Amino acid sequence: MAELANLWIVRHGESTANVAATHAEASGAELIDLTHRDADVPLSATGEEQARATGRWLAELPAARRPDVAVVSPYLRAVQTSRLALAGNDIPVHRDERLRDRELGILDGLTGHGVRRRYPDEAERRERLGKFYYRPPGGESWTDVALRLRTLLGDLRRDHDGCRVLLFGHDALVFLLRYLLEGLTEDELMALTRQDVIANCSITEWSADDDGRLAVTAFNDVAHLRQQGAQPTREDEIHAEPV
Repeated sequence: MAELANLWIVRHGESTANVAATHAEASGAELIDLTHRDADVPLSATGEEQARATGRWLAELPAARRPDVAVVSPYLRAVQTSRLALAGNDIPVHRDERLRDRELGILDGLTGHGVRRRYPDEAERRERLGKFYYRPPGGESWTDVALRLRTLLGDLRRDHDGCRVLLFGHDALVFLLRYLLEGLTEDELMALTRQDVIANCSITEWSADDDGRLAVTAFNDVAHLRQQGAQPTREDEIHAEPV
């Protein structure tokens, strides 16, 4: 079976909405103060510096370790991260909508408190179904996102057999790539999501083992940010999942 030599995913740098969501949750607000639709949320100044620091890390990789191709979520915060990180590189870049963030439907822009206040039936349904299978009206479940990532991985393996591929995306994608590539169970995946918040501009990497299968070699790593003098941040993605 066709396989990749290396696969990385970089979560986008800190966005203005990450900052707004953290403030809204901490203040007990029902709504996140957003001025853009989710697809158009830009990076914060901190996020821009994180992306530049990631670019300096990439530039220092040996030639034999550098990505052959980059595939990017079409959401602005991921596109900006990729542009800053890949500036000066000749790595081919493709956008793919299958790397977009999870869609939240009617819960978009609400805090967890806001969901419980405005949509108590949805909060109860989510509690009953669990995080993995719950699909908000007009939105996606985690399994929906996993399905589109399965098709993306199949295309990457077919089109870039033996290559090193760099993805720029969102926090849920990092978890779900581990689920898919490592054959995790629902319980194992949910345990990961409880233990870790995916840091902005963190790096997760899988490398082909002796049998040619991808094995995780780095997870949620921000050492490159510290080495390059950038501030790590771990704000949750814009989400309104009741907890």
